[in-house]
Amino acid sequence: MKATERNTIRMACGALILSTAGVLVGCQEKAAEPTQKVVYTGPTIETSNVTTLFSDSARLQGRLTAVVEHTFENGDLVYPKGMNIVFYAKDGTTVVNTLRGNYAKYTRAENVYFVRGDVRVRNEQKQQGMRSEELYYDRPRARIYTNKFVRVETPTEILTGHGLEANEDFSRYKILKPEGVFTIDQSQAPADSVKP
Repeated sequence: MKATERNTIRMACGALILSTAGVLVGCQEKAAEPTQKVVYTGPTIETSNVTTLFSDSARLQGRLTAVVEHTFENGDLVYPKGMNIVFYAKDGTTVVNTLRGNYAKYTRAENVYFVRGDVRVRNEQKQQGMRSEELYYDRPRARIYTNKFVRVETPTEILTGHGLEANEDFSRYKILKPEGVFTIDQSQAPADSVKP
């Protein structure tokens, strides 16, 4: 064989090897590079049958119970199946007030609980209660408030309206926009406010 024929055969074999290698390499899929980093924002901890006690100077102030509690990385808490809070008197044993709702969220940055879904507040000592679809419980200020429709039931009357501000034990409250018919005890009203 002549040198040119050998070179032609070598070039043909080289081309065949390169084309085969190109086909084999071309068949492999390249791994897709992630375009964006995915950050998990869901709960980091899920706890069942939760009981949280609130105390001050070793005196029990309240007891929060929930079926499920989700804890998030920023310290927020969510109670997707509702929660109940029982508030106690200064002796730490007498129940003063209760608060319950079908869903609740505690925002750590604001130190406020948001409660919604068949929300009920009840002062056991005064036998009066309140119902609404949502409210906020500001624990540091010992305050309950909402801008939604409320229904307050006392032993003698039923009051309705929009918006409410109350102290934590629901012994004092103010309906911001009262609605309906109200009974006024004229014996306790100031003399200048009663007109015949």
